[in-house]
Amino acid sequence: MALSSNMAAASLLLFSLLLLHFTQAEQLMHSFDGAPSPSPLAQPIDCGVACEGRCRLSKRQNLCKRSCGSCCARCKCVPPGTAGNHEACPCYANLRTRNNVRKCP
Repeated sequence: MALSSNMAAASLLLFSLLLLHFTQAEQLMHSFDGAPSPSPLAQPIDCGVACEGRCRLSKRQNLCKRSCGSCCARCKCVPPGTAGNHEACPCYANLRTRNNVRKCP
């Protein structure tokens, strides 16, 4: 009987930790939705380093770094990785050219 109650307590603890993890992940996802920009207290970003990483696989690296730098200076963020991940920086993802094409690589 004691073994059964220990397993039930362990299962309850595991379930509680899993629920806490999913709740925190949900809150983190909602914080990216429509966030205008990072808070002024956030660490300043080194746009040169961030754009170097973002553009390292680009065939036209100079063009990529120039446009990325422009977007980074305005938005104060660059999405992680070499492509995609625009949900991490909504401002960066929403900048458009005059032809309504995404400006930022």
